[in-house]
Amino acid sequence: MTDLEQRITRLEDIEAIKQLKVRYSHICDDLHNPDNIASVFADDAIWESEDFGTATGHAEIRALFSKFRDMFTFSQHNMTNPIIEVDGDRATGIWYIMGPWTLAEGDKETWMA
Repeated sequence: MTDLEQRITRLEDIEAIKQLKVRYSHICDDLHNPDNIASVFADDAIWESEDFGTATGHAEIRALFSKFRDMFTFSQHNMTNPIIEVDGDRATGIWYIMGPWTLAEGDKETWMA
């Protein structure tokens, strides 16, 4: 592969990762649809959060999103400032998130970041 082909492949990989993150956000904003969430995760994926714990694999991630569906009546995932590092067939990505959420309990509105 030429240098130009490698650079184009890297840019295409970065864009594919951004699109995956957007699909994830749309599923979250569709009331954390547990029936669709597995489509954006590998079979052995790990979903981690300081606030909500860890879920491993499709079944646990789906169960977690079922709980989210009961916790939130509205969410809007506004993802910004992506930093994506591609190294061959592996990549890491970091985004900032800021968005309004409405908690089901008490219909309380809150912002998360």
